[in-house]
Amino acid sequence: MMLSIKRFFAGLFLLGCIGSTLKAQISPPGLGDANNAFWGAFGVKRQLDSLGKKQALSYVAIGRKSSPDDHNLFSKQAIIVLNHEVYHSFAPHQQYSYAISYRRQPQYESTAPYDKENTEQEFRIYGRYAYTFDLGKKWKLKNTVRQEFRKFFDAGFHQVEENFQFRTRIKSQLTYNLSPKNNQKLALSAEALFSISHLNEPDPQWSSFGYREMRIAAYYMFTIPNSPFTVDVGYMDDLIRDSRSIHHGGVHYLAADLIWNIPYRKR
Repeated sequence: MMLSIKRFFAGLFLLGCIGSTLKAQISPPGLGDANNAFWGAFGVKRQLDSLGKKQALSYVAIGRKSSPDDHNLFSKQAIIVLNHEVYHSFAPHQQYSYAISYRRQPQYESTAPYDKENTEQEFRIYGRYAYTFDLGKKWKLKNTVRQEFRKFFDAGFHQVEENFQFRTRIKSQLTYNLSPKNNQKLALSAEALFSISHLNEPDPQWSSFGYREMRIAAYYMFTIPNSPFTVDVGYMDDLIRDSRSIHHGGVHYLAADLIWNIPYRKR
């Protein structure tokens, strides 16, 4: 059954590569090898112009994850994220955005009892381009290409094994307008990640560019009645190439975010 579902999402991804702008959920980041994980975020989305073509989304988020030998998704602290992104719908069906992000992620030993070993900091800048197809009255297909630059430090801002990374992400998301009541939607997505890194250790060198992960997700989205808040609740399966978790179906995420929508106000 799970294999059939994964094949369906892989097919969705390939369909998307031949071609939305949705008020997207705050998708979980990769939290490394684990059995299960939790991702929760609170964001503030502001309309920047009267036409609704420009928006800014700022959010703070946390991640938790299990140890390799248990399934408690709240077992260990996994990440803290601060993110700010600006979107511009510059033409019909087309949108670009740019962002800056800070992430703080504990690193754990690979053997029991999996104690905390160190802390890694990441500064990230990225840009993305998205194109949306309207597939009838209720369906939308959004395809996104995102390019990232990631720079890594330890807790004291010293160099770590990986110096910096260029990463390319290609994502397709199919959205169904479930009901106009509370603006309910269902979204299915698949995202492939490719990267190349410059390493500090054992010697300064470049890794090979290649495929690293596939992230498959399903979300339910709705607006809280009589409020400016939207809620997104979902599941993500992170299939990490050559990881221990991929042998038991990937890392399984429970994800939720709350977004406060602020309309445009003329100054």
